[in-house]
Amino acid sequence: MFFGIGLISFSVIVFMCYDSELTEKIAAESGFSEEYVREIEENSKGRFLSVFSSRAYSLNNEDIVWKVQCKVISELAQKGPCVIVGRCADYVLRDEADCLKVFIHADMRYRAERIVKVYGETRIPAEQRLKEKDKRRAAYHRFYTDRKWGETKNYDITLSTAAGWEQRNALRF
Repeated sequence: MFFGIGLISFSVIVFMCYDSELTEKIAAESGFSEEYVREIEENSKGRFLSVFSSRAYSLNNEDIVWKVQCKVISELAQKGPCVIVGRCADYVLRDEADCLKVFIHADMRYRAERIVKVYGETRIPAEQRLKEKDKRRAAYHRFYTDRKWGETKNYDITLSTAAGWEQRNALRF
């Protein structure tokens, strides 16, 4: 899911929704602090950092977090209906028959306006923040899944939130 889009709330069917809760669970299982896990999640450079790591000899911290993340996502999906935001869950759950993989997107202008509204202004322009975060997410996704982040063939459905979907309290078919 692109940064600056928002979540669609489903009020017809009850799903557990995991986003920041995943960070807590990954931290608890990995032994790393929540702050450190969040830093890895938000600022991973994927392949760029791994070129300089000792990966040939052992797992680095990013790899440990990835392995724990995969385990936590799989366990949560086995517990029952849920929504897992990001974290390559489309890939982790790729072999699950009852898994609907959704990519949520919007155009740059809409996303920039939304992150300014939600998170406020910063010294870095909104579009630049979005491009940097998208680049990091794409690199992370490519590194751990060998897939292109956001490529439609990896998802069952893609939804654009630029039409104001997050303004509604239910998704109607």
